[in-house]
Amino acid sequence: MALLSIDIGGTKIRAGLVEGDQVQETVTFPTEAHKGAQHVLSVVVRASEVLSGYDGIGVACAGVVSEGKVISATSLLPGWAGTDVAGALREASGVKVTVLGDVHAHGMGEALCGAGRGYSSCLTVAVGTGIGGAFIDNGCIQRGAHALAGHIGHISTSYAEGLECSCGRSGHVEPLASGSGVMDRYEALTGERCDGREIDRRAQAGEQNAVDVLYGSARGLGEVLGSVANVMDPAVFVLSGSMTRSGKGWWDSLAQGYASSAMNLVRETPIVLGTLGDDAPLIGAAMQWRKEWQ
Repeated sequence: MALLSIDIGGTKIRAGLVEGDQVQETVTFPTEAHKGAQHVLSVVVRASEVLSGYDGIGVACAGVVSEGKVISATSLLPGWAGTDVAGALREASGVKVTVLGDVHAHGMGEALCGAGRGYSSCLTVAVGTGIGGAFIDNGCIQRGAHALAGHIGHISTSYAEGLECSCGRSGHVEPLASGSGVMDRYEALTGERCDGREIDRRAQAGEQNAVDVLYGSARGLGEVLGSVANVMDPAVFVLSGSMTRSGKGWWDSLAQGYASSAMNLVRETPIVLGTLGDDAPLIGAAMQWRKEWQ
């Protein structure tokens, strides 16, 4: 059975046919979030019409999702809250639709088919433009009472004091340790806008501003992960996203931050790199569709 999976992000919308745990043909469109929620939704529907031969649709959707609708979203997608993604796709395609938050879908993919395969529980953390998380326990997503579970990017850390977050609060780890946060902080210090790869190169070369920004952000993120481990006790952490492509200094700093806050019983919890890349949310959305409809 072929399924169509659609990954709705702040900068791009990617759709692909999924057979088993493999992504086949894919198409990509720019999100153009600045044009508003209805435009984004029209692009999502168009993506469902470009590919054919599928029996259902699984969606990995930016924002907090409940019963196929977006119930909360950050400023990265203006006006996105309230959007009925499942309803629009059902009307357009005539097939059954399942919608997950994008990081929940990513977590399902890695837990069932990627780096978390074989562990009883898996906490996936995506560290890219933003920071999100998903806790998968015995193959099931833990959503929480308000579908908000897993929002690791919105945990406070002393390293992020005074930094404004996309959710409207301050002091959260997302504006500290996400890719956009690292670039913003480096620019604030130096007046120069560089991408994450260049900042990593400069940090490895010993440039002090790059070291302070990049490795300080990793220590803050590690501290947050240690606190999460104390509360949730996952069998493994799986990290993915653009920031995880940073060099050894970033990973060493993350480990230092983790060790500083993790209790002794969880100090040795593995922290591993995801293996599915951009396919993780597509695969996870398809896996959730099968759990709900097969």
